[in-house]
Amino acid sequence: MRRLIVVVVAVAALAAAVAGVYYARVDEKYRDYPGTERFVEIAPGTGSRAIGKALVDAGVVRDEWTFRLAVLLTGTQRELKAGEYRFTTPASAKDVARKLARGEVFLRPVTFPEGLSLKEMASIYQSRGLGTADAFLAATRDTSAVKALDPQARDLEGYLFPDTYNVPRKLSADALVRRMVHAFLRVYGETVQKEVEARGGTLREVVTLASIVEKEAARPDERPVVAAVYQNRLRIGMGLQCDPTVIYALEKAGRYTGNLTKADLRIDSPYNTYRYAGLPPGPIASPGRASLEAAARPASVDYLYFVSRNDGGHVFATTLAEHNKNVKVWQKDFFKEKKPS
Repeated sequence: MRRLIVVVVAVAALAAAVAGVYYARVDEKYRDYPGTERFVEIAPGTGSRAIGKALVDAGVVRDEWTFRLAVLLTGTQRELKAGEYRFTTPASAKDVARKLARGEVFLRPVTFPEGLSLKEMASIYQSRGLGTADAFLAATRDTSAVKALDPQARDLEGYLFPDTYNVPRKLSADALVRRMVHAFLRVYGETVQKEVEARGGTLREVVTLASIVEKEAARPDERPVVAAVYQNRLRIGMGLQCDPTVIYALEKAGRYTGNLTKADLRIDSPYNTYRYAGLPPGPIASPGRASLEAAARPASVDYLYFVSRNDGGHVFATTLAEHNKNVKVWQKDFFKEKKPS
């Protein structure tokens, strides 16, 4: 009997000692991986035991029992979330469990500025190491998200909202494109959809005009005025004569060299607004919120012309004679004075 008591006491003492070790370890900061960072990806549906093993294999947690105890003590058994996690500093098992419970997955910001074409956005996608430009462009050919509003859409040109998106390292092109088009539809619905529908316009028309405004107007205060110039031209059947639409046509044909020439203005393309009156067939870039609003609510002005002032702004005119004077002052004379004698 005494031997049994001794054995029981010894086992209890050993268990207490082991428990003490693990209780101490859950609060002990630990790190055992080379380099400055370690990524651990947790797939959806992964149990806490498998998560613990992945963390141990990655050198983030000392051992699986320590992680299990940390999960138990923090009450996060059912809260551990899937995703990719980044670790850069020593952390206790409790800290790791709480991080996974909060879902602090690693995200990288990817910025798509206003006024980019699908091809330019695809280039950014590839440059950030998210995937290939071809995969991005392939994803933009799925127009199902905008089909009800724009049955003519053959791709998502103009319908990917320019913004900064926080994305995981392995986000697919399809998933990112879906986020971007949904962001566009949200902004469109918040800003101008009701007004466009009330006036009898279409999504395609307003986005096409907004994309032109985005390319032509750098200053926010000028966007409604630039939109008015083009609306006024459309109303009287005057050609838009917009350089960015020609550049877009040249890029689609693989002929743009970075310099627009007089010969380029003769390219036979429905996007060439020097040859064909009216709006081009569709958007030429992705407009931001301000350009969408400008296209739906142009300024109340009679201008038909504008010319660059070479500082980001423009000089506007109602008559061709007035416009020609502005061109002489701000283009011919301006650059003549810039030339060295």
